[in-house]
Amino acid sequence: MPHGTLPLVPLSSREATHQLTGPGQMFEVAEEIVDGRPTRVWKNCPPSLRSILELSRLHGDKTFLVYEDERMTFEEHFVEAVAFARALTERYGVGVGDRVAIAMRNFPEWVIAFWGAAAVGAVIVPLNAWWTGPELAYGLEDSGTTVLVLDRERLERIAPHLDELEEVGLAHVVVARADDPGGHEGHTGELPPGLAERAERMEEVLAELRPPKAGAVLPPADVTPDDNATIFYTSGTTGRPKGALGTQRNICTNLMSLGFVAARAQLTSSEEMRANIETGAAQSAYLLSVPLFHATGCHSILVANTAAGGKLVMMRRWNPERALELIERERVTVFGGVPTMAWQVIESPDFERRDTSSVSSVAYGGAPAPPELVRKIREHFPSGSASNGYGLTETSSVTSMNSGEDYFDKPDSVGPPVPVVDVRVVGPDGEDVATGETGELWIKGPNVVRGYWNNPEATALTFTDGWLHTGDVAKLDDEGFIYIVDRAKDMVIRGGENVYSVEVESAIFEHPAVDDAAVLGVPHDVLGEEVGAVVVLKPGRSLTEDELRAHVAERIAGFKVPAHIWFIEGDLPRNPAGKVLKRELREQVVGS
Repeated sequence: MPHGTLPLVPLSSREATHQLTGPGQMFEVAEEIVDGRPTRVWKNCPPSLRSILELSRLHGDKTFLVYEDERMTFEEHFVEAVAFARALTERYGVGVGDRVAIAMRNFPEWVIAFWGAAAVGAVIVPLNAWWTGPELAYGLEDSGTTVLVLDRERLERIAPHLDELEEVGLAHVVVARADDPGGHEGHTGELPPGLAERAERMEEVLAELRPPKAGAVLPPADVTPDDNATIFYTSGTTGRPKGALGTQRNICTNLMSLGFVAARAQLTSSEEMRANIETGAAQSAYLLSVPLFHATGCHSILVANTAAGGKLVMMRRWNPERALELIERERVTVFGGVPTMAWQVIESPDFERRDTSSVSSVAYGGAPAPPELVRKIREHFPSGSASNGYGLTETSSVTSMNSGEDYFDKPDSVGPPVPVVDVRVVGPDGEDVATGETGELWIKGPNVVRGYWNNPEATALTFTDGWLHTGDVAKLDDEGFIYIVDRAKDMVIRGGENVYSVEVESAIFEHPAVDDAAVLGVPHDVLGEEVGAVVVLKPGRSLTEDELRAHVAERIAGFKVPAHIWFIEGDLPRNPAGKVLKRELREQVVGS
């Protein structure tokens, strides 16, 4: 937060940035050589996740995690993280750089596994909990994971693949909440035959290695800022997901960027709004409504609240009525996730009968936010502020953030880039376009990941001299604010989940009755978009929508299965290069 008293008159974003990043300030900017390139960095950035975990212990008996009726303090969490770190080093032989994967819903054990692995310098591989068994197996084999931590649902999905995974290096499987049937009817509390011998129970591992409170000391590990820290899989435009390889510096940079954005919001806000922005006097409470296996959930919510001493209220699954209940019960100060969730809370029939007066901020990103949402937030949360950020898995979450008065003034912008990040808008010739003109957004900074794990070809296509080619079409205004005007080609964003068309198309094409297919986004009031597919059948063949959905569901995760299917006759519209004209096709089947 900025030093001294706040100015009487709100500053512009540029004035606030200049004040916050000056010499001696918390958000002072310096230059270092990162991966051989001069790079602007946060001078006071924590060196590693391990250091953040150690500092979190200072929050002591404050509540850290709330899950259903369970509560865990920061001190209790630290002891559990130490126990798991000891298990990794003493029982499983994990050292700096070894891969530890997590595949489970948002349980407290996800958090314990993450911080325990981070403490010993392991590379954490958060896998999409919605993935099918084959998709999970691919991520585990591709990453070279040696230790897998998962829940009952994921264990049953991966069970048929355990033998082949052990052959390629998976040595240990640890199951959390093995007796939790995951809400599936017909499941008992007992693990299926054969699985109990293949996986250790996490609660037993922690109980065996849990130190007394006074003796809770992390195992030694030499972790440096440019060590690898995470592999987050992101849907690939060539079918297979790609593992974005992030460093300790990448994820810790995001923590500082979030702190800077909060401080800038104070300096640029009106007196009325400023009074409602948290100053740290009381504990914040964040409603975790997005998966921890996303960069937003992990980098921007988990890591930030661990460092700042915020209470993390975890939802088993998203439900706007349950969200309102928890906001009231836990005095939640921040919620959001993706714009869809803010819409659903505001539109819920329970909204008027729940106490939401504790909410001081509605924060979201990960999907386009209509300007109308800003007006609704101001109407329904008169004492709260709103913010919309832009970032990718490859940028370790935040690249830019629009918050406070700036967001109300420019509701269709995602804000200016944070001070350690450079952006360019590039035309087809590779040159920067003029202010206000559109082009592809490129990003460079200490938040940009090294590249894609075990995929030099994809890395070479996406990164140039440290610049990330986002594939997103954007423009900049004369104040440096970013406007995203279109998204990466062939991608559908369904409720904040990225679905790449080529992956769904590949699954559709595997059906023997299909001759041609194209996948596109279909507008949806709640989810933003749903997956739609236009299909041409082979002559003389027949196929129903339900049959095709069942076929696709056997190959990819359920959220990627088309909700809308149109069977058409004739050829799909294509340009001279053979590419499907999806805009024309969308107008044909959906309308403008």
